[in-house]
Amino acid sequence: MALAKITSVTGRAVNVPGNDIDTDRIIPARFMKCVTFDGLGEFLFYDVRKNLDGTDKPHPLNEERFKGATILLSGANFGCGSSREHAPQAIAKYGFKAVIAENFAEIFFGNSTTLGIPCVTASREDIAKIAAATEADPRAEVVIDLVKLEARFAGQSVKIAQRESARDALVNGRWDAIGELLDGRDAVKATAAKLPYLAA
Repeated sequence: MALAKITSVTGRAVNVPGNDIDTDRIIPARFMKCVTFDGLGEFLFYDVRKNLDGTDKPHPLNEERFKGATILLSGANFGCGSSREHAPQAIAKYGFKAVIAENFAEIFFGNSTTLGIPCVTASREDIAKIAAATEADPRAEVVIDLVKLEARFAGQSVKIAQRESARDALVNGRWDAIGELLDGRDAVKATAAKLPYLAA
């Protein structure tokens, strides 16, 4: 099955402000005992969203007006800290399809790309514009255009950026190396059959 070509993402946005939001804040380590990644979305930002008794703290993701948002806005150095793949998995399982931040930690960025989650950068000022529009109208849609490298919202547009290798992989449907390998299994088998050292 060919991978989807991700040329744009459209959805409502929610701003989770702050710099240096690390992977332990995104998904606390005690929730990483799972066998699969299913269900991780429930624990996204858990310690900053929930009290010890499980009741809600004040947090953008707990606000009813932002329920169903699929684009996450944040600050600088998003996804820093340990290299846990669970962090972008939790973001994906929660329902987010893309992240806009000032910049990203390297491993988090790579793990997100291989899940088909575009992580794009914008200036602090431009992220603030998107956040302000979202605050004014939480139902407003944001379009992340990976072809034109712009984000459009509320009649405005701002420039975004993305590493060219990641952008190329997403827009051309080459973002999952394992998926590509599985797609090419017939070619792999044909090549293996020609190798004398693999003959029984």
